Amino acid sequence: MEGRFVRLEPLEADRHAFELQAAFNGHDALWDYMPYGPFASGSAYHRWAREREAEEDPRFFVLRDRATDRAGGIASYLRILPEAGSVEVGHICISPNLQRGAAATEAMFLMMKWAFDAGYRRYEWKCNALNLPSRRAAQRLGFSFEGVFRQHMIVKGRNRDTAWFSVIDSEWPALSEAFSVWLAPGNFDAKGQQRERLSDLTRLVWQTEDPALRPIG
Repeated sequence: MEGRFVRLEPLEADRHAFELQAAFNGHDALWDYMPYGPFASGSAYHRWAREREAEEDPRFFVLRDRATDRAGGIASYLRILPEAGSVEVGHICISPNLQRGAAATEAMFLMMKWAFDAGYRRYEWKCNALNLPSRRAAQRLGFSFEGVFRQHMIVKGRNRDTAWFSVIDSEWPALSEAFSVWLAPGNFDAKGQQRERLSDLTRLVWQTEDPALRPIG
């Protein structure tokens, strides 16, 4: 999958592991809500990537910033259920260099587009309910809030309540148009700053607001 800002490459440990570890190194907070990590070395991350690269579910992709030609993030499809028309995006880890940029957003758009083009009818996003940045990202990307599953699992010895979000196929045409408007060259100035915010476009599409993100008072 390739866009104007990013290329998504199937994970290959030998090709990507050390480059990704270099991008993630020193940013241990990236792993706070992950069931694994942080990794002490490139070799440790390589072992993890080697085990993941052959898996079909989750199916991992590496985000390569086309402007720098550097790998700076990873994401996957998981809980892939063609018989139900449902697939989830997860295991998202984006290095600080790629966060809040057009490349990371375009990567999420490309993964969503592939799913709906392939005939899936439900696209899911789940995260630890304490992970407010992930909840904000889901809503910004056009996912509708569906609720919190209490005591859903135990991760790294701690309770995890899970916030659920989704996009369904009937919402995809309008959401795809919102992404197309945001990603258009005319939406960015000479410094690469957005003129129109994606959240202003996607809030016209999502059906349910996450109450945790509402202003207090």
